[in-house]
Amino acid sequence: MSRRMNLSLIMLILMAAGAILFAWLKDRSLPLEGLSAGGRLLGSVWIELLLGFIIAGMLEVLVSPAEITAWLGTESSLRGIFAGWMAGLVLPGGPYLLFPIAANLLKTGAAPGVLIALITAKTLVSPIRMLTYEAPLLGWPMTLARCLPALLVPPLMGIIGQWLFDLLSKK
Repeated sequence: MSRRMNLSLIMLILMAAGAILFAWLKDRSLPLEGLSAGGRLLGSVWIELLLGFIIAGMLEVLVSPAEITAWLGTESSLRGIFAGWMAGLVLPGGPYLLFPIAANLLKTGAAPGVLIALITAKTLVSPIRMLTYEAPLLGWPMTLARCLPALLVPPLMGIIGQWLFDLLSKK
């Protein structure tokens, strides 16, 4: 896991350095403008990021790895995918909460298929988003026409994703 994290960090550093270099070549004032825009974005989301990491940390100390493995591990099969699917539907917050929790669950033994179902349900079908943004702005017919078929996608993604993960991780 740390090898993959190191590779991810290296890739992010290279992407950031490349973007800074490209901006500098385009106009020497752009790197500072870009860094300033990034700082403004961080300033607007740092609380959500911090809270997401706090919640993920609390889950780590409140729920034992054995419980996570029993409910969400590879042995949990379809029950775990169903649990991940339902958790994704009711989980509040955005990516700042979702991904720290998913990373913590993966680290403590949750199966990849379960997490794929959770992430897919949260990002594709989120009832909270549907009730607060979609239905008021797009109307119920459009919202339901998009969300009802999308309800079937998370468990399928979990099953297929687990199969792919198993296939890819054997190499």
